[in-house]
Amino acid sequence: MHFKKTCLLITLSLFFVFWGCPKKEEKAEAPKQKTITKNLVPPKAEIQGEKFLIKLSNIRAVIVEDIVSRKIVETPALKAGITITNLTKNILDIEAITLEFLDETGKPIEFESGEKVAQAHLYLKVIKPEGSFKTNLDATIPRSAIKQNSLSKMKINLVYTEVPFKRETITFSGKIE
Repeated sequence: MHFKKTCLLITLSLFFVFWGCPKKEEKAEAPKQKTITKNLVPPKAEIQGEKFLIKLSNIRAVIVEDIVSRKIVETPALKAGITITNLTKNILDIEAITLEFLDETGKPIEFESGEKVAQAHLYLKVIKPEGSFKTNLDATIPRSAIKQNSLSKMKINLVYTEVPFKRETITFSGKIE
């Protein structure tokens, strides 16, 4: 009888060691931040330059803010679909796209210190004459453009090289002694 009690105690002890004691239920914390997506008005844009046609679609700002204080926590992002069409008879090599955000007076809206700045996108894409390519645009936008609702215009700079290149060869004399 004494042996049975000892075995039962050892078995129960091992059971609690391996499976643990019942724990208190942990409550999941509510999220402290939320992501808000705001569409720009208008949500589409079509801009024709000298050599390109640029179409932007689904233009939106993605903002992460603190639920309690309603403060913007991260640098807002500007997202859009972009289609670039070559209007020339030459091959154009797209190297990059940069964005600048302007207020109503045409002055650039500056990023505040500590904000992440991602206004340029490297593409390195060749577009044949009258050809086009689609991609996504993902840049940061200054907090002040969102908080003060001061965004009036966006300036797109398209960096490209036109092909065929014009080349010049120069020969000079020299020798190693």
